[in-house]
Amino acid sequence: MDRSATDMTDVEARSFGGVLRDGLAGVDAVRAARCLVAVAALLLVLVTLDPFPDLRSEDVTTVIGGRMALTYVAWGLLAALAVLLVAATDAPALKTLVTPLHLCLVGWLLISIVFSENRGVSMQRFVLAASVMSLAVLLPLLPPTQRSFNLCLGGAALVLLALCYLGVFVAPQYSIHTALDVTEPQLAGDWRGSFGHKNIASPVMTILIYVGIYLSAIGSFLMGPAIAALAGIFLIFTGGKTSSVLCLAIYALASLVCVTPGLWLKRIICFVPLIVMNLLTVGSVMSPALGAMTRLLPLDPTFTGRSAIWEFALAAVAEKPIIGHGYAAFWDDVTARQTAQGAEWATSAAHSHNSYLDLAVTIGLPGLLLVILVFVLAPLGNFQTARTHNRSGALAKLFLTVWLFGLYYGATETFLLERQNPIWFMFTVAVAGLHFLARFQCVAEMEPDDLSQPVPPQWHRLNDKL
Repeated sequence: MDRSATDMTDVEARSFGGVLRDGLAGVDAVRAARCLVAVAALLLVLVTLDPFPDLRSEDVTTVIGGRMALTYVAWGLLAALAVLLVAATDAPALKTLVTPLHLCLVGWLLISIVFSENRGVSMQRFVLAASVMSLAVLLPLLPPTQRSFNLCLGGAALVLLALCYLGVFVAPQYSIHTALDVTEPQLAGDWRGSFGHKNIASPVMTILIYVGIYLSAIGSFLMGPAIAALAGIFLIFTGGKTSSVLCLAIYALASLVCVTPGLWLKRIICFVPLIVMNLLTVGSVMSPALGAMTRLLPLDPTFTGRSAIWEFALAAVAEKPIIGHGYAAFWDDVTARQTAQGAEWATSAAHSHNSYLDLAVTIGLPGLLLVILVFVLAPLGNFQTARTHNRSGALAKLFLTVWLFGLYYGATETFLLERQNPIWFMFTVAVAGLHFLARFQCVAEMEPDDLSQPVPPQWHRLNDKL
C-alpha cells in the first residue's frame, strides 16, 4: 500500500473533520433554535401535518380525532418553545403586547366561550387558536436579525412552492381539483397544491408574491424573483378570482399608502374602499337601496349565491347581537335552523363568506368592535409611526401589504380568528410586525464582534417614550 497516499487521506480526513468542528463551534445553538422554530411554524401552517388530502374520498369531510390531537400537540409545543426562546431576550417587546385593548379582546373571547351554545367546542378551538396566534405574534421576534428573518421566510416559501409544484406534476389527483371530488366537482382543473381547496391556495400564493417582491426589493435577486414568479404562475392556475383581482390592486393601494403623508389620508385610502366593498356585499341584503345599486353593477348580484348565506347569518346576529352564539361554535350544526323559502341550502354553509359578519355571529357586535380596533385600526397607526421614524421601510411595506390584503379578502371569505388558517396566521404576523416596528428598530444583521455574544434582542427600543 502506498504510504504517502494513506498519509494524504488522513490529512484530508483530519482537515475535513477540523473544518466541520470549527463550523459547528461557530454555530450558536440558541440562534439556530430560534430560526428552526420560526421555519417550523411557517411550514406547520402552510404545509400542515396533513398535506395533499384526497378530495375523492368520503373520509375527507370527517375529522379524525388522532390527527387533530397531533395538530393541537404540535402547535402547543411550538408555541411554548417560542415563548421560552423569546422571553429570554425580548421581554421589553413582549411587555408592549399587554395593553388594555388587547386584554379586553382576550377577556371578551373568554366571555364568549362561557356563554357559547357549545362551550366544549368553543373552548377546544380557542386553545388551538391561542397557540397559533401566539406563534404568529412571536414569529417576527424569533429570528435574531432581519436577515435571518428574511432567510426563514424565503426558505419556507420555497419549500411550500416546491411541494405544490411537485404535487401538480407528480400526483395531480392529490393537488388539482378533479371531477371526482366529493364536495365540489365543478372546480375540476383548478390547482390547489398541498392545500385542501383552491380558495386556500390562491390567497397564500398572493401573500407569497408579496414576499417575493419584498425579498427582491432588499437585494435578494435570486430567491425573491423566483418566489414571486412561481407563486404568480400558481395563482393563475388556481382559478381564484378574488385573490387574483386583489393581488395587484392591493399592492398598488399599499404603494399609494406608503407615499401618502398624513394618517387621516391614509385611513381614507385604506378604509373607504373597504367599507364600500362590504356595503355592496353584505349591505346589499340589508338595504333595498344598496341591493338596487348592486344590481346595476356588471357582476352577479347574488355574488354566486352568497346573498342567501349573508341573510341567514344576519338573522343569526339579530338573535344574539351582544354575546353572539359562541366562539367558532355556530356553523357546526345549523341545518335545523329556519331559513327563507328557497334558501334552505344556506344552512349547509361552513361559514358566512365574510369575516366581519362571521365575527358578529360568533362573538357578537362588541367582539367585532374589539377586533376592528385591534386588527383593523391600530396597524395603520403603527405603520405611520414606523414610517415617521424610518424603520425598515421595505419590511414595513410587506407587513402593510399583507395586512391590507387580509382586510379586503375578509370581505368575501372568513378567516379572522380562524385557528390555524394560513391567511389568518400570516395576517397576524403582519399585524404583530407593524406593532413592533412602531416601537423598536429591527436589527439588520449581527456585527462580527457580536457573534460570540449571547443572542441580542432582534428589536432595539430607540425611544422609551414611544
